[in-house]
Amino acid sequence: MSTWVWGTVLLVAATVSHWGAERLAKPLHKLTRQWGLTAAAGGALVALVTAGSEIGINTTSALRDVTDIGLGMSLGSNVLAIPLTVTVVYLATRKRRLGEEEGSDDSGSDDSGSGSEAGEGADEHRRHVENHFLPVAKETVTVLTLPYFGLLALVAVLTLPAPWRGLQPIDAVFLLAGYALYLAQALKRGKEEGEKGSWSRKEVALAVAGVAAMGVGAYFVVRASENIASGLGLSEIVTGLFITALATALPELFGAWSIARSGQVTAATSSVIGDHAVTMTVALVPLALVTLPIEDLRLFSVNLAFVALLPAVYAALIHWGSDEHGFTRGQVVALDATYLVYLAVMFLWVL
Repeated sequence: MSTWVWGTVLLVAATVSHWGAERLAKPLHKLTRQWGLTAAAGGALVALVTAGSEIGINTTSALRDVTDIGLGMSLGSNVLAIPLTVTVVYLATRKRRLGEEEGSDDSGSDDSGSGSEAGEGADEHRRHVENHFLPVAKETVTVLTLPYFGLLALVAVLTLPAPWRGLQPIDAVFLLAGYALYLAQALKRGKEEGEKGSWSRKEVALAVAGVAAMGVGAYFVVRASENIASGLGLSEIVTGLFITALATALPELFGAWSIARSGQVTAATSSVIGDHAVTMTVALVPLALVTLPIEDLRLFSVNLAFVALLPAVYAALIHWGSDEHGFTRGQVVALDATYLVYLAVMFLWVL
């Protein structure tokens, strides 16, 4: 088949895989509310499922002996997703959110509260729109982003030093332990009063279907990426960085838009950090189990540096860029500009 056909297969497969992950995520979202977890803490747990497509892709990459596609996808998606997600959420919240009532979204709850509280929330949202501001709860930084840098430091220690450069089977243990600690601190620090809830048979059936969809979608994402790399004469890691990563990010952006339009701005904006934590730990386990060599140290080091730089800029802008926690319009542009710097460095110096 032609490269264009495989490109279509890639987009469809990525969408199917993301659909499967969302079917699993919905009952888990309900569980986090029962446990009384805040939007940020719940996002860290739900990310285990929403990042399931990346885990599936890396598992397929390991089984098909094309680990560079998985590595490129993991790095590329973690550089791309933060600026794109913040931009999409900002645009989604420039008009009145869907529904008549608009409560405060910092808790990530679907409940809009009393009529007066809803009115106050609507007034606050109008003020944010007029001031070109995107509010984000500060716990997104303290509970999710800052501990995430610890995971990136772990990945750097496991992959960069010359004596053990790359990932080996023993590293899988450290990656899983690192994520377990990350998740534990998020759940402990993000606890509040829980709510009642239950699952319907339909939800359970869709969750089972979601598992199958993730597996099928991940397989064809990798197959399509292999054929695109061959058709365009690209290396597997470059294909993963710029083609597979973009294809897997697009369905997630539609999800972020929908969540933001429902009024859950913090949940829509912070979920990307939780996904990144999974992608740089649990999703790397399949690659570590089959051994992943680092063949291009400059390419890997530059990408790992930007994987760390983007959340650093994200956290700094939320905390110190304005009087409130969140992003002004100019700060959203600055975040996007950071990604453009990444592209310039990659195409002018690395590749």
